[in-house]
Amino acid sequence: MSMATENGAGNTRLQLDTATTAESRIGRIDPYGFERPEDFDYEFYEEFMSQYMTVLTRRAVRWSKLLKGNRRFERSLKVKRFVRKGIPNEHRSMVWMYLSGAQAHMEQNPGYYRRLLEGEKNAQLVETIHTDLHRTFPDNVLFRKTSNPCLQKNLFNVLVAYGHHNISVGYCQPPRSSSPLSHHSDLFMSPLPICSHTARGMSQTKGMNFIVGYLLLITKDEEKSFWLLDALIGSILPDYYSPAMIGLKTDQEVLGQLVKIKIPAVAELMEKHGVMWTLVVSRWFICLFIDVLPVETVLRIWDCMFCEGSKIVFRVALTLIKHYQDEILKARNFPDICDKFKKITKGPLVTDCHIFIKSIFTEPGTLSRATINKLREQCRAQVLAQG
Repeated sequence: MSMATENGAGNTRLQLDTATTAESRIGRIDPYGFERPEDFDYEFYEEFMSQYMTVLTRRAVRWSKLLKGNRRFERSLKVKRFVRKGIPNEHRSMVWMYLSGAQAHMEQNPGYYRRLLEGEKNAQLVETIHTDLHRTFPDNVLFRKTSNPCLQKNLFNVLVAYGHHNISVGYCQPPRSSSPLSHHSDLFMSPLPICSHTARGMSQTKGMNFIVGYLLLITKDEEKSFWLLDALIGSILPDYYSPAMIGLKTDQEVLGQLVKIKIPAVAELMEKHGVMWTLVVSRWFICLFIDVLPVETVLRIWDCMFCEGSKIVFRVALTLIKHYQDEILKARNFPDICDKFKKITKGPLVTDCHIFIKSIFTEPGTLSRATINKLREQCRAQVLAQG
């Protein structure tokens, strides 16, 4: 064996040893109970966390000073700035509750959640929810029946309570169609064709059960998760989860218009190949990036969303598209475009949640609420006209 060959073999063993060591230090299960995917980059993640832990420690100290033992606080530019830099996990539940208005609603309706659980139930709704429980985060150890405690029971309770609280939304499933894609439909999803890019073996579309699952992981409290869900569906994302899903369809069209304005080359590519935005971004909107982006990145996005509203969803989408526009523009056909949109949600950019969140407030440029509202008015009219 030549010296070069021996060195090459030695380098390979060193790389494998380094990767194995990183995996053993970090572990296959993340802090939220999710199994890390097979292609998880342990070395990059370890390097990122070695720096991010310093940020987390600094933010925790500053948040503690901001709150000063006071469990109540009001919105301010300072709070907004703090939220953008990240909410420590120990304060996340409380801050989300106050920023979203969920805390006020819970205090104004004492005992309401418990009464919903104890009241008369719609048998069909209960059965539908029960049937879908096993589909929620099969890659999360905390949602498995063998887990003690198992979050499936908490998930069931919140979904049943909300289904009886908001009758217009309930826990509806789209009508099953004869479309070859219909077997992929899931909760709260209309039978829209979506580029098939499943993640971690889960169904390609998701709904309210996955959002509630995340809320439970953070709040560890059914009633708080219920009221946060109510804030999301009733205020932050109006008409996203109604049977007609007018809000969801509208906002996907709004994104298309924003891309025309800010990233015209990508808009032209989509039009050239006849690709509707709903085909590539439905999951981004309906799941609020769950199972699209890494867990901690999703939580940082939600920090900002509970504080600043749904325009954050547009900022995230525009950042992904603009940052990777050169890669997207390499697409030569419809399947290529789907593949590019799958790839732009992975890699170092989205793993480094701290840098990514900074970028969503710079890369897309100005994005006023007035602009979004104007586009929503126009796009909503078009969606309603299309029936």
